[in-house]
Order: sequence, then C-alpha cells, then structure tokens
Amino acid sequence: MITIGRLARYAGVTIKTIRVYHAKGLLPEPERDSSGYRRYTARHAIDLIKIRSLADAGVPLARIRDLRAAPAADLRRALHEIDGDLTARIGELRRVRRRLRRLAAGDDLLPTGVGAHLDRLREYGFSDHWVAFQADLWILVFATHPETATELLQDQAQALTEPALRRIFLDYDGAHDLAPGDPRVDELADRMVRAIRDRYDPDHLPGQDPSSDIPTLIQATVNASSPAWRRLDALVRRRLG
Repeated sequence: MITIGRLARYAGVTIKTIRVYHAKGLLPEPERDSSGYRRYTARHAIDLIKIRSLADAGVPLARIRDLRAAPAADLRRALHEIDGDLTARIGELRRVRRRLRRLAAGDDLLPTGVGAHLDRLREYGFSDHWVAFQADLWILVFATHPETATELLQDQAQALTEPALRRIFLDYDGAHDLAPGDPRVDELADRMVRAIRDRYDPDHLPGQDPSSDIPTLIQATVNASSPAWRRLDALVRRRLG
C-alpha cells in the first residue's frame, strides 16, 4: 500500500495530475485507511502508468476513460484513429506556421499579384506613402470584391504602362501635400477628366458598383488623407457631370 506522493513518483506525474484523473473518473480513488489517508496499490500504479502513457501520446482524456478497459483490438483501432486525427492536426499546424512566417515577412496579407504591382510602383518612382496606401486599398478591394478585383488591378497596371497616364498618377501622388487651392490641383483635375473621358465611359467607370458601399468608402478614405485629394475628387466629379 503506497501514498499518493509515492504513487506520483512511481508514475512520473504530479499529485495534482492524479487528483485530476480522479475527478475525471479515469483513476478510481481508494478508500481511506483508519488514519484517514488514501492508500494506493500496485493496480493503481499500473493503471496510472497506462493513463499517463496514453495522455503523453496525445490521446484526449475523454477518450482515455473509454479506452482504459477496452479490449486490445478496440484499443489498437482507436489509437489508429487518433493517430490519423493527430496527423491531420500536425499538417494544419504546419500550414499555420508557414503562413505566420509569411505574415512576419510582410508577404501574406497581399492578394495574388498585388505584391508585384507594388514593386512596379516603386520602380516608377511613386512615394512610399502612395505604395503603402495602395497596398491597404487593394487588400480591401480583394476582400470585398474578389470577382472584379483582379480585373481592376490589371486595368490600373496597364494604365501605368502608358507614360501620359503614369504621369497623371505620379502627379496625383505628388499632390498629397499641396494646398487645396494650389493652381496645380485644378490643372491636374483637368488632365484627369480628359484621361477618364478618353479611356472610359464616364457613366461606367471601373469599380463603380451601385450595389456596394465599398467604392464610396475607399474614395472617402483617400479623400480623408489629403485636403488636396479631397478637392481633386470634388473637381473631377463636378467636371464629369
């Protein structure tokens, strides 16, 4: 007959763990002796070592209660099932780890194709502010309008290959810190309106979805970041009529 402390040492667990196993019905509690102490037997030690071995192997405690007294064939079958579940979990954890590493590197938040587009913006000479702003906006567009986002990204990328249009985008970037009343804001608005009319139907501009609040939300975010951009938006809208 052994004490709970000695039982814990034999099985390589803590006294607290044994009490948890008692509470969960995994290991029966012995009766107390005349001195009021619980005395454990070799049977308790054997059962406890089996429970610890199953728990260390990753078997959930709820399953151990059912398996502890199961026939050998049932035990083997259950362990194979648990092994399959653990293998699937390991695969998922590895995928999560890979994604965490990509997120830490700053890559994984960007939708497909956006990273390369941002690299081209840097090569064209756009400011760091503009590139960071574009990254955030494209994340939002791809999350809310995945069915049209790629087409919009390709349209912008193609427009930037045309020197005149690229100059307008660069000047728009540069207007961020201008005073709203600066004459360059009015001149840029005129060029933007001409470019829009030459390239698109003003009544059916890319990304204009009447059923969605997102285009308005995006434009409001753009306007809020610069008084000059806010005035440019107002001028362009007014001149497009």
